[in-house]
Amino acid sequence: MPSFDIVSRVDMQEVDNAVNIACKQLAGRYDFRGSKTEITFDRKEKKMGVLTEDKMKMEAIRDMILQAMARRNVDVKALKFEEILPGRDTLVKRQIVIQEGLDQDTARAIVKMIKDAKMKVQASIQGDEVRVSGKKLDDLQAVIQMVRQAGLSVPLQFVNMQK
Repeated sequence: MPSFDIVSRVDMQEVDNAVNIACKQLAGRYDFRGSKTEITFDRKEKKMGVLTEDKMKMEAIRDMILQAMARRNVDVKALKFEEILPGRDTLVKRQIVIQEGLDQDTARAIVKMIKDAKMKVQASIQGDEVRVSGKKLDDLQAVIQMVRQAGLSVPLQFVNMQK
């Protein structure tokens, strides 16, 4: 029986490349010369840390990171920008969390959406992904289009198509 999986994955190597691009842009910008600004990336924790002098520079760094992610084809929906907090001395800091995998609420919403469409497919949650199976490939492709158009707040990929 044909099936596919709905997942939410982020290529960490591309995120690392985007952070390096943002750091290089930061080094070349005139308005950041002489300022105490740093961007860190913890691959295991899937977090970025930004430390800078004021909120205006923080927003400029945010824009640089978003632009670099878009260039490297990393969906910016995977980034969760936390609140700006006071850091050491007179600096401000911000954590950026990279969200990967479908949480249970999103997975349930996808399954409910598929079942409410009354298509001849079955959807089941398997860990942090949703498996959709049906008899016809056309039905599966219709499910893919429906989920894409739903506008969910997480980046989705449709993988492992079995015919």
